[in-house]
Amino acid sequence: MRIHTGERPFTCHQCDKTFRGESAFKKHLTVHIKEKPHSCSVCEKSFSLLYYLYQHEKIHTGVREYMCFECEKTFITANQLKLHQIIHTGEKPYNCSHCDKRFSQSSHLKRHEKIHRREKRHTCDQCGKSFSFKNQLKIHMKIHAVEKPHHHSLKSR
Repeated sequence: MRIHTGERPFTCHQCDKTFRGESAFKKHLTVHIKEKPHSCSVCEKSFSLLYYLYQHEKIHTGVREYMCFECEKTFITANQLKLHQIIHTGEKPYNCSHCDKRFSQSSHLKRHEKIHRREKRHTCDQCGKSFSFKNQLKIHMKIHAVEKPHHHSLKSR
């Protein structure tokens, strides 16, 4: 029934991701475990579960077995296809409780809601400036990468 209502009662308190079912929620929790014994032989990225490694390895093989029948775009996972298909329906089932904005994906709503909460969990370790989103911090860090140290030379006359 949760599929039809959009209800997602299980929330990860580490990253705010939500889930319809307990089994998917429990599987997700393993991504926060520091121990990641399963490594990709191509890029050496490691994973807590073998399942996640298998999903990741599809990136390297280029196999995209899920196709959208509307536009023929292909995807690596069924979930990616499902998320994509919403663009064709125009459906936006997730609405912000603070304003009238609506979103097609729950992750987009969660990202948007941080604006209202003014959460700034991503802090620059060089200047202390904080950002709501990790990608904002990455963009900001480029400023420091191009900054040149100021050298003041004293001229004696």
